[in-house]
Amino acid sequence: MKPFHVKIFADGADKTGMLEMYRNPLIAGFTTNPTLMRKAGITDYAAFARDILQAIPDRPISFEVFSDDFADMERQARIIATWGSNVFVKIPVTNTKGESSAPLIAKLSAAGIRLNVTAMLTLQQVRTVVPCLAKGPESYVSVFAGRIADAGQDPLPIMRESVACLKPYPQLSLIWASPREILNLVQADQIGCQIITMTNDLIKKIPVIGKDLAAFSLETVRMFYDDASKAGFRL
Repeated sequence: MKPFHVKIFADGADKTGMLEMYRNPLIAGFTTNPTLMRKAGITDYAAFARDILQAIPDRPISFEVFSDDFADMERQARIIATWGSNVFVKIPVTNTKGESSAPLIAKLSAAGIRLNVTAMLTLQQVRTVVPCLAKGPESYVSVFAGRIADAGQDPLPIMRESVACLKPYPQLSLIWASPREILNLVQADQIGCQIITMTNDLIKKIPVIGKDLAAFSLETVRMFYDDASKAGFRL
């Protein structure tokens, strides 16, 4: 398997799974969100975050605000930013009313807070957010390429243009978020995207990259045969 230039961030909120990925030298960072935390059964947000940061002190980790009010988002963001030197604060591109977070993003970035602007799916959103981060510290622009694909649209043109939008700002990195298949890792690398987030299940498929397709075909046939035999199927 050839080396990739794109960095791989593990996406999850299960401590056991996160620590497993922390031991994986391929993993350069971590992302979480409130939905993943809820699925993992987390009830104390701050306690979970501090526990994870003690276990993973030396790779970037993104924690998201969860208020829908911009003033309260700012308050939460400033608290989260104090949790560790490797913390990035996730700010959704809008609130639930569709109101842009751009003014808040600009204010937090000007205050020196490293951000991960999340839930973006359009080029217009990227073009609005990038100027808000242009004079600030290292930050991430997270475009949900997987959800673009879920909507029946090819994410590659949007991701390519997003790479171009960020190019003048070396402190900004584009995240290819919510990938649906291993091919997305290859695509992200080919277009110069700096980061891709991947679930543990996808990460575990990375060794398959470059596998001989004829051998993969034979392996698949053998799997079907073995499973039919183990099931005791008869006709």
